[in-house]
Amino acid sequence: KISVLDSYKEISREAAGFITRQLEANKAMLLCAATGNTPSGTYERLVEEYDKRPALFDAMRVLKLDEWGGIPMTDPGSCEAYLQARLLSPLRITGDRYLSFRSDAPDPEVECKRVQKELEKAGPIDCCVLGLGLNGHIGLNEPAGSLQPGFHLAQLSEGTLGHSMVAAMNRRPSYGLTLGMADILQARTILLLISGKDKRNITGELLSKKITTSLPASFLWTHPNTICLLDKEAYG
Repeated sequence: KISVLDSYKEISREAAGFITRQLEANKAMLLCAATGNTPSGTYERLVEEYDKRPALFDAMRVLKLDEWGGIPMTDPGSCEAYLQARLLSPLRITGDRYLSFRSDAPDPEVECKRVQKELEKAGPIDCCVLGLGLNGHIGLNEPAGSLQPGFHLAQLSEGTLGHSMVAAMNRRPSYGLTLGMADILQARTILLLISGKDKRNITGELLSKKITTSLPASFLWTHPNTICLLDKEAYG
């Protein structure tokens, strides 16, 4: 389902409304949360909803979609710092309701296996919130000759390393940690949010419906319940 909305504000309102309705039906829902500029407005709306009826969020669970590797968890540019500030702390998500990669794990591959096992116990994901990378990545599943199905270490492209979150870091990440494509596609519902003129070209490629590993987001066409919310600037 594709909805072209007037503005980023409308995307945020619709996305937060959808998540809230899911939560009303299943208070223990597992939300897989992306980071970055695009979902920020959605999370702000969820915090506003929490202020009105905090009990609705008492059992909600959160899974971090991905993380920059080789930096401290406390780095202001980390996905951890983003989620703690915008979602976890405001919604009072306790540690037992949060699944997360460590950005500075001594053995990143072991860390991926640990979180994979945690998701197998806690899953499936009820709603996976995704943004669209300028090169077509989702999570940190980068364009490549082949894609990984499960949690894995990601080699980051130069384009991805130009992300505004990286600009805020004290040191540049050396790799990424991310859910794989199968992990994402096993979510009950996927919420893809796309906003801004800079996403217009890659959005056009995605809407062509050609499925290719050079555009990982194109695999969302194979999912039976993906909702794409985009604004007019991205749609062009």
